[in-house]
Amino acid sequence: MVARQQSREPGSQAGGEQLTAPPLGSRLAAASALAVSALTLAFLVVFTARDLAYVLGSVAAGSLGISALWIAATNHRFRLGAAVSAIVLVAAAVASLVMVGRGAVAVVTVIIGITVASALGTLALRWEVHQAIAERWHEVPATRHGVVLMNQKSGNGKIAKLHLIDEARRRGIEPVLLERGGNLRALAEAAVARGADALGIAGGDGSQAVVAEVAASHGLPFVCVPAGTRNHLASDLGIDRRHPARALDAFGAAREATMDLGEVNGEVFVNNVSLGLYASIVASQKYREAKRRTVAEMLPDLLGPRAKPFDLVVDGPDGAITNAQVVQISNNPYVLSSVNGFGSRFRLDGGVLGIATLTVNGPSDINRLVALEAAGHPERYQGWRDWTTTNLEVRGPSMFAAAVDGEARIWTTPLHFAVRPGALRVRVSLDQRGASPAFLRAPVAVSTLLGLARVVGGYPSGIVAKEAKA
Repeated sequence: MVARQQSREPGSQAGGEQLTAPPLGSRLAAASALAVSALTLAFLVVFTARDLAYVLGSVAAGSLGISALWIAATNHRFRLGAAVSAIVLVAAAVASLVMVGRGAVAVVTVIIGITVASALGTLALRWEVHQAIAERWHEVPATRHGVVLMNQKSGNGKIAKLHLIDEARRRGIEPVLLERGGNLRALAEAAVARGADALGIAGGDGSQAVVAEVAASHGLPFVCVPAGTRNHLASDLGIDRRHPARALDAFGAAREATMDLGEVNGEVFVNNVSLGLYASIVASQKYREAKRRTVAEMLPDLLGPRAKPFDLVVDGPDGAITNAQVVQISNNPYVLSSVNGFGSRFRLDGGVLGIATLTVNGPSDINRLVALEAAGHPERYQGWRDWTTTNLEVRGPSMFAAAVDGEARIWTTPLHFAVRPGALRVRVSLDQRGASPAFLRAPVAVSTLLGLARVVGGYPSGIVAKEAKA
C-alpha cells in the first residue's frame, strides 16, 4: 500500500496541512544527484564523440545479436544457427568497446554514475515519502481474535520451513491449515463464523485474493503474510518478503489503510490478470515442472512466423486493439520502468485498473523495445499501449487462457473487468515500510531531474505527490 497522493504546487495545501520545506540534507542530496547526473551525461557524450566509430559498431553488432536471438527463440528450423550467430554478434559488440581501450571503463563509469545519482535522488525525496506514508496509514490496536490461514503448497513448503504455525501461536493468533484438496474460501468463512475480527493468509498471491475477498465482504481487516513464490502483493504493500513471520505482527498493534480490489467476471484479483503469451505458457501442464524448457518449446509456436494470432480484442481509449500478444489488466497501474515483471505499483488505492498491451511483429520491433527497455522507457515503444479505466471488456475466442494473480485457468469470453475502490481494509505491522518499491525509489527520468531541482530551490518535488491519473 502506498500513500494517497495529490498534485501539489509549491506552497499548496494537502489534507489541510501545508507541506514543509525540504530539510537541508534533502536539498544537498538533490543538488548532488543533479551534479552527478550532469557529469555522467557529459562523460557519455565526450566518450561517444571521441570513439564514435567503435560505439556505432558495438550498437550495430548488438542490434543484430538481438535480432538473431529473436529468430532463435521463435523459429524451430533456424534455432541452432541463430543462437550461434547471436553469441558471435554479442561478443563482437563487447569486443568493439574493449578495442577502444577505455570502453569497459566508460561503461562501468556510466553505470556507477546512474546508480549514484539514483541513490542520491531517492535520499533527497525520502522526507516527502515519509510524510506521504504517514498521511496514508493510521495506527490501530491489536486484534482480539486474529485468524491466519496457511496454504501448505505455497512457496515450496515455506509454512513448514519457517515454522509459521508456531510463530502464529506464539503471537496468540489462531492458525488454520489448508489441507490438500481443501477449500480455502470455506475455511475463511468458517473463521468469520467463529468470531474472527481479522483474517490473514500465509500463501501466494492467488491465495491472498481468495481470503482478501472474504475479509472485504465482511468488512474485516486483512493481513498479508508473504509465504508464496513471488509475493507481489506483499511487495506493493511494503511488507518485507524475506521475513514472512514478521508480517504476523500486523495482528498486534499495527497500521491500517484501505486498498482497491480488481475483479474479472465477478472474481477478485489483487494484482493482475494476464492474457495472451504469458497466460498460454503458464496454462501448460509442463510449465510448473520445467519452466525454462517449456518457454523455449512454446515460443516458436506462439510468436514464430507461423504462429496463430491470439484473436483478443481489447477496447482501448482510441479504439479496439486486435493484434496484441500480451494483455495485462492490473489492480491499479504498474510503474513501467521495466517490461520484466511490469515493475511495481505506485499505489493501490487509485480506484482504477491499469491496462497494458504489447505487440511485437519481428526482430526490428524487438530491437526498438530492448533499446527503450535499456533506457527505462519501454512505454515509448510503438507496439505498447497503456492507460487506466474503471471498467474493461476483452473479447476473443470462445475459450482462452487467463492467468489471474499467476494462476492460469481456461475462461469463456467475454471477460468483464472492474475495480472495487477502497474495498479492503489492510493491516501491516508498525516496523514495515508500508510503501512499494516504485513509491520508494526515484525514477530515472527527466521529470525526476526537474523535481530534484525544485527540492534544491526549497520546494516539494512534485514527484512523490503526483496524482495517478485515471
